[in-house]
Amino acid sequence: MKAWRFSTDSYPPRERAAAWGDAMHRLGLPVGDLAESAPPDASVTLLTSALGMEFALIDAGAQTISGRRTDLPAAVWLAVLLKGEASLQGDGAEREMAVGDIAYGPTGRAATLVMKTSCRLLFIRVPRVALDHRLVSVRGLKIGLLQAEGGVVEIFSGLLTATADALPELTEDQLRPVELALTEFLAASLAELSAGDTADAGLSPHLHRICQTIETMLPDTELSLRRLAAKSGVSTRYIQKLFASAKDTFSHYLRVRRLERCRMDLGSPMHARLSISEICFRWGFNDSAHFSRAFRNQYGQSPREYRRAAGATAEEKALA
Repeated sequence: MKAWRFSTDSYPPRERAAAWGDAMHRLGLPVGDLAESAPPDASVTLLTSALGMEFALIDAGAQTISGRRTDLPAAVWLAVLLKGEASLQGDGAEREMAVGDIAYGPTGRAATLVMKTSCRLLFIRVPRVALDHRLVSVRGLKIGLLQAEGGVVEIFSGLLTATADALPELTEDQLRPVELALTEFLAASLAELSAGDTADAGLSPHLHRICQTIETMLPDTELSLRRLAAKSGVSTRYIQKLFASAKDTFSHYLRVRRLERCRMDLGSPMHARLSISEICFRWGFNDSAHFSRAFRNQYGQSPREYRRAAGATAEEKALA
């Protein structure tokens, strides 16, 4: 995985504003008109993960990122303030950001991020396909701010801050666990934030806790709705209603989560020595033929084809 890097230092002063505008457009960030001399010093380091998540470390002077991009695929964006002073405007509210706070919103919805001083930010764009399996609704999401004042959000902020510090040297394999952790923390943070308004995040705190329990039980081939209910201390009917509220079912969610774990292992060099059967068994499938059919239905190719393609892509990136 090769990082894309940009710096205004590579351009003559008069061309820097236009070059910076092009760089921000590539990141999916709308910026207003910049003076010919601005920004005098700005840089970007961008990595794109195997799941299509974009991680962009941005250092830039005071400016405003405002508007919306309707041409981008459905996704959730995050902006972590690492240094400087900034505020977030969106959905009729304006909030001051402290260092460590995480602004968020869906692509296609108008928002304004005002960088009042020179700032360092980590921008992350998470495609909907990477969130659907965690039942995070992109459509129902509004512009918001996760404040790093304790609890899950503070831990989440620490993870993203550490990722930003290491981003220029990260490899694809090192970024892979960050992808997995990011979706889990995002779901947990939104569920915690929306405890009194589940429509905002599309995932109730109760359903999130059930999903977390499922994650710990994925390798159990005997995992069933009844077994999950007993583990969670609730009725099977209650769990069915929770999944119905998210327009899903327990059995479908369980299958998708197991397939996703298998897909990640099939694409990872760390598990290259494991056979396809060993990988499917370690995530709760007890029939390799059934697993292969389910995998093809979900991803459009067999596990063997996916593993071969993932290996070829890794080799191409290494040679690039």
